[in-house]
Amino acid sequence: METTNLKDGDYCVVVKGTHKGKQGKVSDIHTSKTGHITITVEQDNGVKFKTLGRNVELKVTTSSNR
Repeated sequence: METTNLKDGDYCVVVKGTHKGKQGKVSDIHTSKTGHITITVEQDNGVKFKTLGRNVELKVTTSSNR
């Protein structure tokens, strides 16, 4: 996945790393001096954690308004 497509408010699932299996909304996107993308993920219960952008995949949400 190309993590440069991440933007605030996207819903993602963590697929690697310490927080594997957790999901939530992306916020606070930064690029470090070494070029790695770091993000904050806020879960539905309000708990926030930081992870690397390469550890997440965007979760496609489908709309039931057809």
